[in-house]
Amino acid sequence: GAASVTAYLTHGVLSGSAVERVNGSALKELVITDTILPTEAAQASSKIPILSIAPLIGHALRRIADERPVPPLLAV
Repeated sequence: GAASVTAYLTHGVLSGSAVERVNGSALKELVITDTILPTEAAQASSKIPILSIAPLIGHALRRIADERPVPPLLAV
């Protein structure tokens, strides 16, 4: 089996008892972005790191202003 499991969500809609369930799960962590405002419970959880998308938005706006393509920002 896996030594650890990390899950990733673009929009961390963690409603109801979701944060409690994540905290009690075998997940190492559940990484979410700040595309929506994370709940206080999600922000307080050591198992839920929150990644800011602000730098990506800033780079995209700069490329648009410079009339350069945006898709290269999304390349993996």
